[in-house]
Amino acid sequence: MSLTISIITAVHNNREFIADAIESVLSQRYPHIEYIVIDGASDDGTVEIIKRYEDKISKFISEPDNGIYDALNKGLKIASGDVIGFLHSDDFYSDEFVIEKIAVMFSSEDVQAVYSDLAYVNRKNRNKIIRYWKAGWFTEISLKMGWMPPHPTLFVRKSVYNNTGLFNTNLKIAADYDMILRIFNYSSGRVEYIDEILVKMRTGGKSNKGLKQLLLKSREDYRILKKYNSGFPLLTLIMKNLRKIKQFIIK
Repeated sequence: MSLTISIITAVHNNREFIADAIESVLSQRYPHIEYIVIDGASDDGTVEIIKRYEDKISKFISEPDNGIYDALNKGLKIASGDVIGFLHSDDFYSDEFVIEKIAVMFSSEDVQAVYSDLAYVNRKNRNKIIRYWKAGWFTEISLKMGWMPPHPTLFVRKSVYNNTGLFNTNLKIAADYDMILRIFNYSSGRVEYIDEILVKMRTGGKSNKGLKQLLLKSREDYRILKKYNSGFPLLTLIMKNLRKIKQFIIK
């Protein structure tokens, strides 16, 4: 029996790049995809662009929300696939075989999560790599050393989300990190890593845009680490930020 993979895209006022994200999903060769688009009542023409593809989108909601994590939660609630992944409206898959590769990894029933590397690309020139997030293998000590997988590359079984719950909407910018710690701390299944770039993300995302946002993210990260990390949360936070330095060393 073939796995159905649900892909959720949350968007608000991104008419410039939403078509790239949608076409990236629709071009995938893997046939069993449930594609869900959650729009936060955009008023810049984004909805009109999405509706061009509406007959190929499995589920489409456009209504006011309380931010991206509220939108992602809406997607999680209606997703019916065996495996769930997120593709943000600025992002796109590296080629048309990405979901096929993900599905192969989940062919073993004990695999609970799969992730890969990610490339940050120039906002206007999607072929120009700015940063390269080499994720590396997950180990038991990884989380305490500041490791995390790139969230847009992370695919997780729906059964895991049923256990971990929804994104914490009290967090404005780091609820994805909160979710990752829950998944990797409490999932008893196997985690697999695909050692290649499967997702490309345009620079200028909310969590990396300006000093104010970076400080907010660090404060939220620290709160999260105090909640889930029984060791030294401040050290973990420092290591987490230091890990970003090597992303700028492009080979």
